[in-house]
Formats: sequence, structure tokens, C-alpha cells
Amino acid sequence: AANEAFRGGGGVDGAIHAAAGPELLEECRRHERLPTGEAILTKGYRLPARFIIHTVGPIWSGGSEGEPELLRRAYQSVFAAALAERSIRTIAFPSISTGVYGYPKHVAAAIAVAVMRAHQGQFEQVIACAFSEQDAAIYRKELGA
Repeated sequence: AANEAFRGGGGVDGAIHAAAGPELLEECRRHERLPTGEAILTKGYRLPARFIIHTVGPIWSGGSEGEPELLRRAYQSVFAAALAERSIRTIAFPSISTGVYGYPKHVAAAIAVAVMRAHQGQFEQVIACAFSEQDAAIYRKELGA
């Protein structure tokens, strides 16, 4: 989710809402808000994915406002929601908070990869979706690939 209002927004969130269709927004409206670091599972509607797991990452404020723990919690909450829905075998993530929220990409990737590694073996596939080749290179470096 782009923000705690949990109603769609720009960037990745806006693209997901556009592709999933208006039913997604209708389902999201059943929730008052989505606090930073927590996750909610919805249907995938018109997407090829059966489910969407929404989370709100922190806005970067220099790193001293609890951002690392909030980002870690956002990734962990997504995994927890996926594990609760026992049929999920593959999970894909964008780089949470690194767009307009300004989280430094290298720092965010280190947190993302650490949480992903902690959940190795619980899914058939865990995918880090990169927006650009530069972003993909950051993840490859973190993965040692």
C-alpha cells in the first residue's frame, strides 16, 4: 500500500490497483487503515496472482526514527500473512519504501534480503522484483550473485 490510508496510490501500489480492477479498492475500503509495518491479504482480482499482500513501509527520515525496524516488520508481516494462507507457494516483493518514501536502496535491500533468507524453505520461490537494472544489481550484490 502506498500509505496507511490503504486506498491505492502512486507507484507500485497504483499499478497494482489499476491492474487488479475496482474490486480491489472495494475490498480495501473494508479496512479503516493499514498501519506501517503491518500487512493485509486481499484477493488478486484481475491480476494473474490469486492474492495481494499489502504492507506500508516507513518514510525515510535519516534512519533514527525506527525506520529499519519498521521496514523489517513490513517484510516479516507479509511473510506471516502468506504463511497464514497455506496455499501460497510463491511470493514476490517490490523494493518497499524506496520510491517516494526515500529509503536508501542499498540499506532497504539489505533488510529485505535478510528477511527473505530467514524464510528460505517456507516457499517454493521468493522473488525480489526490481524496477530497474540498477535496482536489480543492488539485490544481486546483497544476494552474492
